[in-house]
Amino acid sequence: MPNPWTGKGNPYTRQEVRDRLKTTIQQQKAIIAAGAGTGISAKFIEKGGADLIIIYNSGRFRMAGHGSTAGLMAYGDANAVAMEIGEFEVLPVVEEIPVICGVHGSDPRRRMWHHLLKVKEMGFSGINNFPTHSIVDGHFRQVLEETGMGFNKEVEMVRLASKMDLFSIVYVAHPEEARQMAEVGADAIIAHVGTTVGGSVGVVEASCTMDDAIERTNAIMEAGKAVNPDLFFLAHGGPINTPEDVHQILNATAVHGFVGASSLERMGVEASLTELTRQFKALTLPNQNR
Repeated sequence: MPNPWTGKGNPYTRQEVRDRLKTTIQQQKAIIAAGAGTGISAKFIEKGGADLIIIYNSGRFRMAGHGSTAGLMAYGDANAVAMEIGEFEVLPVVEEIPVICGVHGSDPRRRMWHHLLKVKEMGFSGINNFPTHSIVDGHFRQVLEETGMGFNKEVEMVRLASKMDLFSIVYVAHPEEARQMAEVGADAIIAHVGTTVGGSVGVVEASCTMDDAIERTNAIMEAGKAVNPDLFFLAHGGPINTPEDVHQILNATAVHGFVGASSLERMGVEASLTELTRQFKALTLPNQNR
């Protein structure tokens, strides 16, 4: 449904996004959501047929040649970066598919209801909880939880987004987190099994094997389904990198699709630019003496 003010597809209501994803499933196609850190990435991800584009601060670091984990560090204002990428790069060039905004829900400087109003007003069709503390563990995770900057803040952000008719697609790393997000009205759950392996700045070894990823994804799905059987479930991270990897996890679980960030945007640029440059560099000069 085009926006009457712009003629473009964004923004969509929560139900409209859900209906689009249901149509994809009914056509027996996998849902593909893709992270975009630049306008040109978003433009050609859309041309490739993605169902959703997700913008978050890691995209900027990724496309600057750094690891996506930089988005979890104190290298900038995650919420401001996502809004800036959306306003000046991605939203102006995306023609039709819904664009989702990454929101750092535990940011103590934001009145979250106010920030979500700005997200909606800008033309985003939904939210994603990134940076997410779900993928932080150990002593540091305990400190975050005890000092009021834990995962529960992300859950509260999603609860507010649901009240505001914003579609929510959320990262979780554990079944209990899936249950919490389902209870506050999340629409789609992404089973995050670790930082994506491969490429120039990806991790060298996965935090889990493919068998582990399948087991963890299934456990997360079961927990979410127990609360809401109508959730959309997607896989992400760790050893799930290539289309072949995604094909494997689609066959071994009941997920509806895949979220690719590094595996789509960064890997695509690395491979294509390297090969194209090599082709140019293989050119030779004609004989200058003839």
